[in-house]
Amino acid sequence: MQALFSTNAKRPPIDLKLIVGILGAFITFMGVALLLPAIVAWVYGESAGFSFLITAIGAALIGGSTWYFFRPQYELRTREGFLIVGLTWLLLSLVGAFPFVFSGVLDSYTDAVFETMSGFSTTGATILGGTTAEGIVNPAIEDIPKSLLFWRSLSHWLGGMGIIVLSIAILPLLGVGGMQLFQAEASGISADKLTPRVQETAKLLWVLYVSLTFIEFILLWIHPSMDWFDAINHAMATLATGGFSTKNASVMAFDSWYIDLIITLFMFIAGINFALQLRLFKRKHVQFFQNRELHLYGFISGISIAYLTLVLWLKDDFSFVEAFRYGAFQAVSIITTTGFGTSDYTLWVPAAGFFIFLLFFTGGMAGSTGGGVKMVRILVLIKSGVREFKQILHPRAILPLRMGKQIIEPSIQQTVLSFFLLYIFVFGLGALVFTFFGYDIVAAASASIACLGNVGPGFAEFGPTASFVHLPVVGKWVCIFLMLIGRLEIFTILILFSGEFWKK
Repeated sequence: MQALFSTNAKRPPIDLKLIVGILGAFITFMGVALLLPAIVAWVYGESAGFSFLITAIGAALIGGSTWYFFRPQYELRTREGFLIVGLTWLLLSLVGAFPFVFSGVLDSYTDAVFETMSGFSTTGATILGGTTAEGIVNPAIEDIPKSLLFWRSLSHWLGGMGIIVLSIAILPLLGVGGMQLFQAEASGISADKLTPRVQETAKLLWVLYVSLTFIEFILLWIHPSMDWFDAINHAMATLATGGFSTKNASVMAFDSWYIDLIITLFMFIAGINFALQLRLFKRKHVQFFQNRELHLYGFISGISIAYLTLVLWLKDDFSFVEAFRYGAFQAVSIITTTGFGTSDYTLWVPAAGFFIFLLFFTGGMAGSTGGGVKMVRILVLIKSGVREFKQILHPRAILPLRMGKQIIEPSIQQTVLSFFLLYIFVFGLGALVFTFFGYDIVAAASASIACLGNVGPGFAEFGPTASFVHLPVVGKWVCIFLMLIGRLEIFTILILFSGEFWKK
């Protein structure tokens, strides 16, 4: 067995055997996760359960064998961590797509991968309902088995906090360090390491995640418009800021003030840095309420709610109460990149619709389950702009950039600016590609940012009452790639295409 691995003295720049072994562990984990929707299928007497069992057994056998023959003997290094993160999300989406095909619900494997990647990346875009470019009719959301609906929501929930972060609490028990994975998957400027051991951090985050999901589940279930199945699915999708619903009309189908209020509240909570939330529960109130990123997140959310409420009330056919209800829900849904809908914002007056489009370029806080640019980067960009303005007025002054009392190093400022420019470039390139498929500028731009920002719904043909089903196969794979790099923060994926990454 030792011969399968490089010796420590002659270890290659990237230990591919170590990577294969760890990927085998993740595939095994996928096999275990697939048993949950199989149980749901058994409860409801659905034949789709066999699809989950077959996939689960295959994943467990292949993943377990791979882990056994290639189990790591050395610590992960940074480059191996980045490579594993990117390959894991793609590989699990490829495996998790099989139940859609084996059950006969979807005829196209591409559509199945799209739906699964949309789940794991917490995007919430769907190809269910409508006819594909190849003439295949995909069933509507409410027409597919409940076990597959549960699998969609579960993929959200697992992807929300991060399959990687969950697993690094287990990998050390297998003799593999996990800090490199945590750093590669962390969505902020830097990972907030709460405890000396990263596995303890992961455990704390998951305890909080599970607790909040359970609380929302109970609060939704007690309302007569939701049964336990609808409640657990929407709770998982909300905390993951995913947006998959069990209804064709999304949350709009329940037509309840109470449901809208609960989901809005928990979407906002899910957009807050989970490490920061732990500080609040540890009664470190000062650290929580003095956080500058939290201030910006609350400010943008409040301004957005107020603006949409006033515009819908004064310029559209809404009463003040309705304007506040729908404006608040959609503002928080888009800012946190959840993508749930209670109203078709594409039918709103342009002053409201365009503002919604601008919110596509925001996102939740770093360290939350939300996607997008992230509030911390927006804050750094704002502070950089203000500092440059002051520098012009006072050219000899030394004006360091601060986040509270902490000085932001120039290297971090450069990284944030580089990220934003690359983000806009990828968004523009994606929109350009979609125009080649015949979509107008609005539809193409909204499809690109909806996938890259992990928002889900867009505008025009990709609006909240439509789907991505009509995209050609190539277009769907472009969306899959955008969702992947959007979830894993662009640099994590694009760095794999750099020649420097593969050099010794």
